[in-house]
Amino acid sequence: MAASVDVSVETLAENQIQEITLDGHEIYTQPLSMSENLTKLAQRIDFTKPEEGSSIEDKSSLSSKVEEDDDDSRSAVKQETWPWDSVRTKLRHVLTETTVLLDVLNISKEKRYMVLDPVQQEPPEARIYAQVLGKKKALLNAAQILQHGAERLRKSDSIFHSTTPAFQLELLNVRRNWRLKKVANAIIGDLSYKSAGSRVRQNGTFEVIENKDVDEPDGLGSSPQQQQPGQRRSSLHVEIPGHLQGASYIFVSIQKDMDSLASANLTIPGHHSDPLAGETHWQKKLEAAQNVLFCKEIFSQLAREAVQLKPSIPHMVIGNQITATLFPGIQLFIGLCHTNNHDKVTPPPQQQQQRQRSDHNHILEHSLHQLLREAHTKNISLPIPHPSTAMLGTTKRRRLAGPHAYSRSDLLEMVEGSTMLEQIIAQAQHQVLRIRSTNVLDSIAMQCRDPQIVIHWHALSDATHAAMKLNITSQGYEICRTSLAIQIGTTSVRVICRDGRIIRLSHEPQELSNILLGMVSWHHISALQFLAKLMSWQVLSTRMHLGVGVVEALGNASSVVMASPSGERVLAIKSGPTSNLSVYAQGLSKDSSHQLLSNSVKDPKWTDMNAKWQEVNWMKIEGKNFCHKIELLMASLTKC
Repeated sequence: MAASVDVSVETLAENQIQEITLDGHEIYTQPLSMSENLTKLAQRIDFTKPEEGSSIEDKSSLSSKVEEDDDDSRSAVKQETWPWDSVRTKLRHVLTETTVLLDVLNISKEKRYMVLDPVQQEPPEARIYAQVLGKKKALLNAAQILQHGAERLRKSDSIFHSTTPAFQLELLNVRRNWRLKKVANAIIGDLSYKSAGSRVRQNGTFEVIENKDVDEPDGLGSSPQQQQPGQRRSSLHVEIPGHLQGASYIFVSIQKDMDSLASANLTIPGHHSDPLAGETHWQKKLEAAQNVLFCKEIFSQLAREAVQLKPSIPHMVIGNQITATLFPGIQLFIGLCHTNNHDKVTPPPQQQQQRQRSDHNHILEHSLHQLLREAHTKNISLPIPHPSTAMLGTTKRRRLAGPHAYSRSDLLEMVEGSTMLEQIIAQAQHQVLRIRSTNVLDSIAMQCRDPQIVIHWHALSDATHAAMKLNITSQGYEICRTSLAIQIGTTSVRVICRDGRIIRLSHEPQELSNILLGMVSWHHISALQFLAKLMSWQVLSTRMHLGVGVVEALGNASSVVMASPSGERVLAIKSGPTSNLSVYAQGLSKDSSHQLLSNSVKDPKWTDMNAKWQEVNWMKIEGKNFCHKIELLMASLTKC
């Protein structure tokens, strides 16, 4: 069988070969694009050849005419096969028109061939009467525009200065401050706090009605009193529901037995404006009605929480009064007072006496406003869900509870929160502790004239925490001081000493008084130690809790024993919280210097070791205070 032969089938080269390289590689010419092909075809056009039927032919000679006919016949034959003949014809027409236009421009510009001058026409006939009528009509139109504007200004000025403003203008003022909507033929408004986040469903609607019984007084017959802005009569009046009429306020009082420690009144009506009067302006009526709604919402919230809470001593809700126990013998009273046209209820005599005895507490008043506003804000300010399909209202901490594996106690801590009543009770407890602490400090500062007690309250504090710094110093010896930091909470007081000790006290004021009296006693001993170093005396012993002598009724006494530089004189000072200061001296006998020394005892200071202690009446020593008197005593006992 014969072997097979490979036959290669290749397409013909459509493009011409441009170059063959030394290695035999053939380089072909690139095909022309459509634009390049169009340019190539346009270059073949001969614009110098005459057009068929042209008027520019020479008719003088017959031979030339015959030749032109032959040429025309040839060109006609060519035109049948040439597609660019119409383009050439149009371009020749354009060239001809452009040449003619250029000749016209040259003639009109150079003015050598033709002059173009305007022809004077006859002046038109003057019509003076028509001009006067036109001007009169224009002035009449301008006068009408000015009169219309003046009339509008006169109306607006009359409405502003009128004693009875227009109903639409008054309605606009109401709409700026209150929510209104039109229901059928009535205009209804809303006084509730639904848009602010309130969940209490109370009827707070009112109706705006046009007052048609108001007579507009004449401008000439009106008295000056009627033209005063304060005595304008409104062209509308508002109809308020019966349960929102009158005036309301919430009374908060902290009482111990029959005495009031602190009190606050929320939104007390002013004496200069009476919302119960018949001619009261609609703005004051609406404000008073919204105040009633606000007070009822606060009291209903507090009453509901008082019933739900279960403290050790249960709260009592009787009528319009809530009673809560803060400390033994101290109670918190929250009452709702409301007055209306039918029965004007006056506060009880007990509340009237409390107003006279105690000052208005602005912190409690501000807290009532702030706590309700915070509750409204929490209802409408919900965190954004992550992801967008998650449940609305889930906080970031609750979202991370699963990945972080929070325990049940952590989850309960996130869910549980203090109610409004609990926060009010905590603030009231803090106010009681603060008042008690202030009274204790004032009483001790008045009793202890020596040393001096200086108190500095910290400016940064909140409604449930306060702090102060207490310095105990002696006049003239301020370099030696005893400093304390006192922190007042809701149910306890914490005292931080200078050495870092922390003493936690209960709500009883006697405990704080005992601590301060002990610090005053300790300040005398520390001041004497500092004074001994300055006077070169030697401190032999110091006892913070002295176990000998008369037992103190409160705390323990402290003492210090000091020796003179020569060692011949010894002073012992005892200071107690309740007992007075006692000063004893040793080595004051006059015969001690004449005693003969033995051969073994060379120093005379040992001769008075068995001498008796003698009490010094330091009150008769001259000096400004105790430290000054002891300094003079030590100077007199020191040998030169």
